[in-house]
Amino acid sequence: MPALKPSDLRNVALLSHSGAGKTSLCESLLFNLKETTRIGRVEDGNTVSDYEAEEIKRAASIQSTLIACSGADYKVNFLDTPGYDDFIGEVVASLKVVESGAIVIPAQSGIDVGTERSWELCKGHGIPRIFLINKMDRENASFDNTVTAIQSTFGDQCVPFQLPVGEAETFSDVVSVIFPPSVIPDEISTEFELARERLIEAVAEADDELADKYLETGELSDSEVLSGARSAILKGDLVPILAASATQNIGVQQFLEMVREFMPSPVDGEKPIMSGVGSDKELDFEIDSTEPLAAFVFKTTADPFVGKLSVFRVYRGTINSNSEVWNSARNQSERIGQLYLPKGKSQENINEVTAGDIGAIGKLASTVTGDSLCDKDNQVSFPVVEFPVGYYSVAVNPATKADLDKMSTALARIVEEDPTLRYSRDTDTGESILTGLGEAQIDVALDRIKRKFGADLVVKLPRVAYRETITRITQTEYRHKKQSGGHGQYGHVLLRLEPMDRTEGFEFASEITGGKVPREYIPAVEKGVVKSMEEGILAGFPVVDLKAVIYDGSYHDVDSSGMSFEIAGSQALRKGISEASPCLLEPIVKLIVELPDTYTGDVISDINTKRGRILGMTPNESSSTIEAEIPLAEVQRYAQDLRSLSQGRGSYRLEFDHYDQVPANLETKVIEDTKRAKEEEKV
Repeated sequence: MPALKPSDLRNVALLSHSGAGKTSLCESLLFNLKETTRIGRVEDGNTVSDYEAEEIKRAASIQSTLIACSGADYKVNFLDTPGYDDFIGEVVASLKVVESGAIVIPAQSGIDVGTERSWELCKGHGIPRIFLINKMDRENASFDNTVTAIQSTFGDQCVPFQLPVGEAETFSDVVSVIFPPSVIPDEISTEFELARERLIEAVAEADDELADKYLETGELSDSEVLSGARSAILKGDLVPILAASATQNIGVQQFLEMVREFMPSPVDGEKPIMSGVGSDKELDFEIDSTEPLAAFVFKTTADPFVGKLSVFRVYRGTINSNSEVWNSARNQSERIGQLYLPKGKSQENINEVTAGDIGAIGKLASTVTGDSLCDKDNQVSFPVVEFPVGYYSVAVNPATKADLDKMSTALARIVEEDPTLRYSRDTDTGESILTGLGEAQIDVALDRIKRKFGADLVVKLPRVAYRETITRITQTEYRHKKQSGGHGQYGHVLLRLEPMDRTEGFEFASEITGGKVPREYIPAVEKGVVKSMEEGILAGFPVVDLKAVIYDGSYHDVDSSGMSFEIAGSQALRKGISEASPCLLEPIVKLIVELPDTYTGDVISDINTKRGRILGMTPNESSSTIEAEIPLAEVQRYAQDLRSLSQGRGSYRLEFDHYDQVPANLETKVIEDTKRAKEEEKV
């Protein structure tokens, strides 16, 4: 197929709540274009989009997939994105490289949280939208009710460009309102006239010149309606509403034609910010295949056999197979081998990818998601994708000793594949921590690690990094004396332990006078104290916010040594802590929740039951931001809690704030649970 001009291309993200039928829509599109010989079914696990084992298992998309729909003189790149919140990073990356979004809504259930989220994401990226009311063949399907819900939620600029012929079991076709057919079915003739009139009004409302003519004459020509509609859609002042049944392949071809007709090409769409390397100055550029290369990698998949597959969008110039490009983010050259057009689990070999198009490269050495590819002599960069940050963490351990060697490599590779995952080592607890957006994302990551890299990993709730401290001043004494022939050991110290304010840490001081303890042994005493503070007496947590003062002691001319005084200092501290009313401290985090006003009462009540303290609530346009201080132990699974309380409409973030004393009624349980866990680890 010859290279297409950028104006012949369309890049569209398919968006929705999970289960709206995006994957089925792709199946019918590919079948109609003879790319496949049958329409696959999600339930049968044989679709082009959902080809990963984890997607087949869950019967839902968990990653964005490129679906290229090509004709003789056009190409539409659909990015089939996941509908579940835990995989929203895939949606965000996809929206970075498209000019429009198609929001799919199930006709029987209507607007849901995924619809609202899709709308807001498109709005935030400044791209035009189109609605497709899918599953019109299902029981209880209602086009009119769904249109009403769309308009009441998103505005009257959302207007039907098609009408369905029949509903539920009688749904058989769609009739275009923007391109009126010569014959209108009698059963929808009245609805058609009203819809046509409303469409013309909406087009006129979006253009002052057309509005004046419409007010004067009461009509607009077909060409004026078409040009006005295209212009209004591009500006976001008009949002078409279409109808279809993807599984029955009704209205699918018309959907493709409407996308080609009204959605912007790379030439028409909003161009991304592109700057010269080392400069924040935005460069003006044209979507032109003959210009110097500028491409952006928006997705990376990892495979133990094929290696990395980097999916990219070309904005300027052309990438050719068996060539060389410059990675401006890594400041190094990358060798381009074979280029691919991804088609589900397979790839079609291609020779080039031109401006405006999307393709993939295998086995790039250092390129990762968010990198810019360009000519070395014309270096440019695009802003990186701002992925959502997750706070759902699990502690990861190998299932067997054989998995230990594979664990670190596998986790590093899976994080490279999904930038919304983070892998870290908790220095306080010594645990390997995997953090993401939610439980489903973590489960999928573990399944992929086992399938792709052969590492079987188990997860559990991360240990909370408690601390121990004292609550009153005490004096303590320890005499270390040991005689075993030859030189013995002798060290004698008296310490005063004093509690300090939170976050003040540790302080050591000496009040020794008259040489009761030689000056050279004082650092050894401090060393012993510090070493002993690493493990408290209550549950083995580090001791903090304490001042230790050596005020007296004694020594032996022959048997005393630095080691003897180190041991004496260590034991004196442990003895003193037990007499100074020790207590546990727990990490307190600042919780910031953003959600619609409807759910604030339930969320505040839940925070109160979790020992939280509300700091304030800030009202926004139609939502509120709640700030609270809350123990970390209470919000380790808050992703699930908030999703349930807000029906998926809330978001949150956590920031460490300070340590505070664990309530006495909970302290005993924490100590017992910690000791039990340590015993189990020994076994």
